[in-house]
Amino acid sequence: MPPGGRPPVGGPGGPRRPGGPTGPGGPARRPGEEPTDLLPPVYQTTPREPELLTHREDEVELEPFYDDEYDEELTEEEARAVRRKKVWRRVRRATYVAFGLMLLAPVAAFAIAYQVVEVPNPEVVAADQGKAITVLYADGTEMTKIAPGEANRTLVKYEDLPDSIKHAVFAAEDPTFETNVGFDLTAIARAAYYQLKGEQSGGSGLTQQYVKKATDQSDMTLTRKFTEAVTAYKMSEQQDKEDILTAYLNTIYFGKGGYGIKTAVKAYFGVNELKDVTPSQAALLAGMIQNPSRDWQQAYMEERWNYVMDQMLKYNWIDQAYRDAEKFPQPVEQVDQSGLSSIRLHIREQVVQEMAKVDWGIEKAQKVGVTVHTTIDPPKQQAAEDAVHEVLGPQPPELRSSLTAIDPQTGAVKAYYAGEDGTGLDYATNTLQEAGSSFKPFDLVAALKNGKGLGSTYDGRSPKTFELGGTKITIRNASDRNNTCGEQCPIRKAMEMSLNTVFYEMVIDIGTQPVADAAHAAGIPKTVEVQGQKKDLLVNENGGPPNVGIAIGGGEAQVRPFDMASAYATFAARGIYHEPFFISKITNAENKAVYQHVDVTRPAFAPDDQQLNQDIADNVTESLKPVLTYSKIPCAGRECAGKTGTHELPDDASQNSKAWMVGYTPSLSASVWLGRDEGNVALRDNRGNPIFGGGLPGQIWKKFMDKSLEGTPAEPFPKPRKLHQFDDPKPTTTTTTTTTTTKRDEENRSTTTEPTTTKPTTTKPTTTTRPCVGLACPPTTTTTEENDPNPIGGGGRPPTG
Repeated sequence: MPPGGRPPVGGPGGPRRPGGPTGPGGPARRPGEEPTDLLPPVYQTTPREPELLTHREDEVELEPFYDDEYDEELTEEEARAVRRKKVWRRVRRATYVAFGLMLLAPVAAFAIAYQVVEVPNPEVVAADQGKAITVLYADGTEMTKIAPGEANRTLVKYEDLPDSIKHAVFAAEDPTFETNVGFDLTAIARAAYYQLKGEQSGGSGLTQQYVKKATDQSDMTLTRKFTEAVTAYKMSEQQDKEDILTAYLNTIYFGKGGYGIKTAVKAYFGVNELKDVTPSQAALLAGMIQNPSRDWQQAYMEERWNYVMDQMLKYNWIDQAYRDAEKFPQPVEQVDQSGLSSIRLHIREQVVQEMAKVDWGIEKAQKVGVTVHTTIDPPKQQAAEDAVHEVLGPQPPELRSSLTAIDPQTGAVKAYYAGEDGTGLDYATNTLQEAGSSFKPFDLVAALKNGKGLGSTYDGRSPKTFELGGTKITIRNASDRNNTCGEQCPIRKAMEMSLNTVFYEMVIDIGTQPVADAAHAAGIPKTVEVQGQKKDLLVNENGGPPNVGIAIGGGEAQVRPFDMASAYATFAARGIYHEPFFISKITNAENKAVYQHVDVTRPAFAPDDQQLNQDIADNVTESLKPVLTYSKIPCAGRECAGKTGTHELPDDASQNSKAWMVGYTPSLSASVWLGRDEGNVALRDNRGNPIFGGGLPGQIWKKFMDKSLEGTPAEPFPKPRKLHQFDDPKPTTTTTTTTTTTKRDEENRSTTTEPTTTKPTTTKPTTTTRPCVGLACPPTTTTTEENDPNPIGGGGRPPTG
C-alpha cells in the first residue's frame, strides 16, 4: 500500500476513473499490468465467402492406414490371414513380372538374332561338300579315297524337280513345308514330348534341316535349336519356298555317296534325268534322308520306303491302287570307282560305320577333307585273302567264308575278310551263325567260376540220355567212339576230344545263364544289328536264359564270326577285354588329330579279382592248346590255342551246315567261319564229303596264322596257376577190357556230334535223371529211342560239335 495508508485511486475497491485504465491524471501503468477485459462477441452481418476445399480448416486430415499398425489388435487367426494375403500379393506381382519377361525376352532375343544370323548360300554349301576323304592302312600307305560324286556340282533348278520328288520329300520330312514359316511348332512340340519320354523324334522341317546341314551345327543344345529356327524363319522371309526347296535338294546327303538329288538318283537307280524318277523311287530316296549312313541295310531301306509311301497315300499324293501295286525299288549295284576289290570294300564299309560312330560321319568328314588312319595291316590282310583263295579255290563256288584277325593286346583289327560273292553281304558282322563246339570255352569259363577245374570229371561215355522236364534227350560224341575217356573223364581231356556228353552235363550242373554271361564277358555283344534288325544274343525267345543246347553251341548260341575273334582275343590277353576297332586316328588337312582312339578295356571274368581273372583265362588257354594237335592243325614253330566247331543239319546229323576254327597266340587272334547262303544246307567239299571245323576252316586258319606270324619271335603262353581240381584224378585199379580207339577220318571229325550208324554192342546208354533247371529245359519233343538218329533229339535244336 502507498505511503499514508490510503489505497490508490482506481485500486481495488476504489472508484474507476473515466478515460481508460489510467485515467487522466492518474499514474501510468506498466505494460502487462493492465487488467484483461472480455470483449463482446462480434456478429457478422454479411455471409462469409465460401472457402476453397483445399483450404478448409475445419476438416481433419486423415493419416494413411497401414495394416501393420493394427496387427496387435487382430486375433492370431486374423493376423495369419492378413500375412497370407500380403504374401500372395507379392507372389502375384512377381509372377506378373516374370510372365512379362518370359513374353518379352524371347521376342527381344529373336529380334536381335534375326539381325545377326546369315542365311547360307547353297552354292557355297555345295562347294564345301567336295573334299575327299583319304583312307590309309596301318603302315601309312593309301587304301582308298572317298570322294563325293561330280553331279552335285551342277545345281538343279526348281523347274527340273518333278512332283514325284517334291511330294516324296514333303511326305518324309515336312508335310507343312509349303505353309509353315520355316519351322513347324507342332512338330517341335511333338519332338520335345518324345524326348521327355526318352525317345527320339525329329522336329526340324526342311528349312531347319537345310540350315543345320549348311552350318554344320548338330549339337543337341537349346542355343543351336533357337539359332536354327531364327535362321530358318529369316530364310523363309527372304526367299520363296521354291528357292528353299531347291537349295535343300541340291545339298542334302542321301547316302551311297549322293550329295544332292542329282547325284542320289544316279547312285541309287542309275537314272540321269530327274523327270524319269517314279514316285516309288522318290519315296526310297526321301526316306533315306533321315539316316543315310544306313544305306547298306536292306531292312532299313524297306522300312523307310514303306513309311514314305504310306505318308504319300495319306496326303493324297498317290492313290491306293498305286500303293498296292508298287514293290520295293531295289537300288542298282554300285560300281566302285576307288579301285578296291570287293573284299576290301567291306573294310571301307566298316571304316565308314566307325567314322559315324565316333561323330565323324561322311558329311562332316568331307567338309574338312580328313585322313583316316586304319588298323589294317597290309601283310596280314594279304595273308588272309591268300589263305582263303588257296584253300577254297578248287572248292564249290557256293561256299562262303569270313576271316577276322585281332590284336589281343589292343583290340585293333589287323585283317578283315568278309566275303567276295558279289551280293555285298558282310559275313563277318552282318550274319549270325551257330557256333558249334567253338562255344565250349565259354562253358569252361562258367565251370571255373563255379568251382570246377580242368581235372574235374564227368561221364564221357556216348551215347548218353538226359531227362529234362519230362523230355529225354540223347547226346552222342563224334570222337572217342570206343569211350576211352570213360565214366570219369576230366574236363581237360573232354575239351581236347570235344566230347559233347561232358559239356552237356556240365552246363546242366552250372546252368545256362552263367555260360551266356561268360560269353558276353569275353566279347560277344548282348545286342547286335544284323541286316537292319536288332537281335538280342544268347537268350531264349522270351528274353530269358538260353536253352541247354548252348552247351554244345546249338540253339541260341548264335554269334557273329567277327565277335568270336574278339572273344578269343580276351583269352589271349589273359582275361582283359579290349573293344575291337578299325580306326586309330583321324587327322585334318593340317595333319592334326581331330580324333584319337581310346582303348575301351575291362577285366572280363573276375572284375574285382585281378589274379582270379587272369587265372581263369590261363586255364582256358591250357585246355585249348592240345586241341590243335589233336585236330592236326598246329601252328608252325610256336604255341597256339583254339577250338574247332561244326553245326549239324536239323534233319540229318551226318551233315553239317556251319564249320568253324577259332584260335590265337598271345599276339594274334583269328576266327574262320564257313557256310552257305541258304543256311541249313549241307556243306560238302569238291569230293562230296561233309566239311568239318578241322577241315577247310582249320586249313584256312593255319595258313593265315603261319604266314602272318612268319619271322616273328615265338611267344609261349604263361604257365597257368592251378584252379580248383586242376590235375587229373588218379586212375583206380580195376579190371578193364582193352579197347582200341577208332582212327578218325581224313576230315578230322573231332568237333562235331556224329550219329552212330549201328547200335553199340558194348556200351549201353547211361540214363541220368535230373530236374529241369529253369529255362535250360529241352525245346524239342521226347526222344526215348536208344538209336535216335538225332543226337540231341527231336530236330528242334540241331546238334553241334
